[in-house]
Amino acid sequence: MTKLEKLSIVGSGIMGHSIALTAAWAGFRVKVWGTNEKDIDRAKVGLEQKLEVLKGYEVLSENEKQKIVDKISFTQSLTECVKEATFVIEAIPEILDLKQEYFRQLDEICPEETVIASNTSGLSATEIAKLTKNPSRTVVTHFWNPAHLMPLVEVVRGEHTSDQTAERALSLLKAMNKKPILVKKDVLGSVGNRLQYAIFREAQYIVENGIASMEDVDAAVRYSIGRRFGVTGPFMTMDMGGLNTNASITSYLFNDLCDRKEIFPTMKELVENGHIGPKTGKGFYEWPSEFTAEMEHEREKELIHWLKKDIEETKQSVKNIK
Repeated sequence: MTKLEKLSIVGSGIMGHSIALTAAWAGFRVKVWGTNEKDIDRAKVGLEQKLEVLKGYEVLSENEKQKIVDKISFTQSLTECVKEATFVIEAIPEILDLKQEYFRQLDEICPEETVIASNTSGLSATEIAKLTKNPSRTVVTHFWNPAHLMPLVEVVRGEHTSDQTAERALSLLKAMNKKPILVKKDVLGSVGNRLQYAIFREAQYIVENGIASMEDVDAAVRYSIGRRFGVTGPFMTMDMGGLNTNASITSYLFNDLCDRKEIFPTMKELVENGHIGPKTGKGFYEWPSEFTAEMEHEREKELIHWLKKDIEETKQSVKNIK
């Protein structure tokens, strides 16, 4: 079924055009819907910039870059975008009632066999499909930002998602050279964000209680678990460290870990004062334009390093099969 999927993306923002890039790179023709000409122009600029970076790191040639561009088309008509699609991925803002309304429309416009997926990072798959007549064909496919560089996609089943819908999503994502996982239950935050926010809660607790500075907490993650988790996840890490040792640590440490249920005061104050990160020049850190550009470059460079490694592993696997 995968190679026959006709893919459309509803939303041309950062996630939308990055997902389109990923699909086109894997050989799929993709239609992308944007709300207006300005949104589409912005998406085309973003697409060009991302492709130029990949070319600059010698991940793509000029010829390969052009093939990707040629496989992506944009439209301001939602009906035109999805009328022939067999698989639609919604990538609009994280507002539940807005997503519900678009899913209601897509449920009416799309052919019966079309899978309708949401790229939500935390909203309920079941709630998003609430206004549809056929929720069995709805599912969440949560791409991580930046979507064209991060391999993980979380496939989240809603209460009514059919086995066939989940299987088609997993199959499509594998064909797009992603590393999809199946989230069997519709829980807030799925898997990745629940793990990420568990670390973030403990990180804030450590800083708020004067145990270590913000900079040193970031360094502790970057230079220890951040590196190790790139090879072994939490369960494999525990095994390799010895379950007897880690069971002993668990017995006294779990009880001492933070279990706060509310936003920490520092973060709440920053948000209330409009300090939300690079967009405003300040968050937990100061973000002058030069530092923002530097960190974006560093993140991109590191992710492309891993991307090249993934590409080589895929080539080797294909070679071994042959």
